[in-house]
Amino acid sequence: MTDHGAIRVLDASLNRATEGLRVVEDYVRFVLDDRHLTEQFKRLRHDLAAAGALLPLAERHAARDTQADVGTTVSTPSEAVRGDAWQVCVASLERVKQSLRSLEEFSKVSLPASAGEFERLRYWLYTLEAAVGRTVDAVERLAEARLYVLIDGGESEAAFVTLVEELVAARVDMIQLRAKGLDDRELLSRARRLVAIAGQPPAPPGGCGGDGMDDRSRGCPPAEPGATKRAPLVIINDRPDIAALADADGVHLGQDDLRLKDARAIVGPRRLIGVSTHSIDQARAAVLNGANYLGVGPTFPSQTKSFDEFPGLEFVREVAAEIRLPAFAIGGITSQNVGQVMAAGLRRVAVASAVTAASKPQAAATALRAVLHS
Repeated sequence: MTDHGAIRVLDASLNRATEGLRVVEDYVRFVLDDRHLTEQFKRLRHDLAAAGALLPLAERHAARDTQADVGTTVSTPSEAVRGDAWQVCVASLERVKQSLRSLEEFSKVSLPASAGEFERLRYWLYTLEAAVGRTVDAVERLAEARLYVLIDGGESEAAFVTLVEELVAARVDMIQLRAKGLDDRELLSRARRLVAIAGQPPAPPGGCGGDGMDDRSRGCPPAEPGATKRAPLVIINDRPDIAALADADGVHLGQDDLRLKDARAIVGPRRLIGVSTHSIDQARAAVLNGANYLGVGPTFPSQTKSFDEFPGLEFVREVAAEIRLPAFAIGGITSQNVGQVMAAGLRRVAVASAVTAASKPQAAATALRAVLHS
């Protein structure tokens, strides 16, 4: 192929790539409402324009012959069909990836100074594509998740089981087992017991349901839609191996725990991985590194953990304004201050003592959940 032909390829590929990036940017901006990812795609689009600018526009225009392009009338039936906005985004991502590869290869003929940059942009697009896909998936999987309760191993197995049963009865959305004092065998045993109990449909209030009678005539509360089918997600703190062995729904990692990619190798592609974050930079990094949800805090002083610094409600506001990946405010949150968290922009919270140290954990969890789901 002559240099003229290579320049035609570069011109067409630059057009396709920039157009596709604009479509994806519009999706993450207007459909996802994700400022962080919008900024990432905008930066990628600008970097692509800078790399392409090394090929003079006059040369691109001289080589362009759209009317004689044999490909303008070639199409497939699937090109005219997009089921929803996400499919539009996926199709555009594929178009951009292919265009960047074409740019990388043909630039070696007519624009060698940009070949390495096109390669870098292609690899960065892979990272951003995965981040968008994870965000869309997590938003759907955690759509109803509002109340996340952290528990320890309990003073005894019986006490542990009683607490878990109360949390399930309260219809909490997620339960995390954080039992630092247990040896591995005990931890695995507790985790398996938690998974088993959480997987059971919550029992209706005493005397209500199950006998075919009209519950309303007995003063029973109306059934929550889907209540008999939903179960709390079970997350294991720090230990992806225990999460996998217990068949839990995921694992939660702190900033000093295993790297996310190492945990992913253990738990597999479909289990959730949550990451604790204490600054907006950590939150941004977690989104790009593969997190399925974020822990955001500490928000207030806590009875469970002691911290030297509290990023507080300002951090909650930053995450709420910038990141669409599901995020749970954590740290000292109670029924008295949860309204401040919601006012700051997050309607998901993770709590421990506010529920587990209450005289009636089920009632405390039920009250918090009602506020968050209101």
